[in-house]
Amino acid sequence: MNIAVSPTAEGSSGRAQVQWSLRWESELQLADHAELAEFFRKSYGPTGAFNAQPFEGSRSWAGARPELRVIGYDARGVAAHIGLLRRFIKVGEVDLPVAELGLYAVRPDLEGHGISHAMRVMYPALQELGVPFGFGAVRSALEKHLTRLVERQGLATLMRGIRVRSTLPDVYPNLSPTRIEDVIVVVFPVGRSISEWPAGTVIDRNGPEL
Repeated sequence: MNIAVSPTAEGSSGRAQVQWSLRWESELQLADHAELAEFFRKSYGPTGAFNAQPFEGSRSWAGARPELRVIGYDARGVAAHIGLLRRFIKVGEVDLPVAELGLYAVRPDLEGHGISHAMRVMYPALQELGVPFGFGAVRSALEKHLTRLVERQGLATLMRGIRVRSTLPDVYPNLSPTRIEDVIVVVFPVGRSISEWPAGTVIDRNGPEL
């Protein structure tokens, strides 16, 4: 789950000025992609120059391309973003349809428009899509952040001790085409309860990370 978090705070007056928009990928114009790409470069850049590289030019995705996006706008443009892609993953030996959530970022000058707000906009769309679960994977460094934003509010469950296998978005002659990471899995119950999530300590994404 590609994610960038702002380290700074914002007053409550700015919080009311963000407007959330649900956009299908086919609705985005070239200008939208260019604006989002610049937003991602500025959001992911502080976490490391390598993390901003996928968004060069007008490319507004890093690995897999989302099909649905929740975008927060304010007077300065894009304020926050989260993407969705329906796919089948394999949890242990069980094939499972999910909506993978990723490309989460907040503009570096903001805080308080986080994933909890975006998920409240995304949840009706998840329900309409009929997926049993939303799914994401984050690095352990973000455990406290996600615990505060989604687990304590009852939006999701964090699962630890999980390894996730993904393909790289491109093939390189000197690299393996797949990678396995020890991550924290974030599960959003939508059409099923969390008790119905399959047991397993290895998840195969069968594609690149969103």
